[in-house]
Amino acid sequence: MPLDFTKHFPAVPMEFKLKTNTGCSWRVTVRLMNNRVTLDQGWATFAAIHQIKIGYMVTFKLLTPNTVKVIVFNDDDIEVVTKCGRHDEAFDVNV
Repeated sequence: MPLDFTKHFPAVPMEFKLKTNTGCSWRVTVRLMNNRVTLDQGWATFAAIHQIKIGYMVTFKLLTPNTVKVIVFNDDDIEVVTKCGRHDEAFDVNV
């Protein structure tokens, strides 16, 4: 995420909760690296479960200072919908 995105935060959080349109919520850690905010632990699992590939578009909408709504679109501009299952519970918030 560009640093300009962080101007919407009182302070950059150490962790984000990612929410999807299906009601799934995931925790990911946040790290400042090379003047960018990066999603760290938890992001790789989120990306794998939601089958994010090169060419896909991912939108982020800030809901609260530490909650972001995430929508994934495939390379045909169709929303990728992944239901919450018993995926990696280490990162699942179950909100």
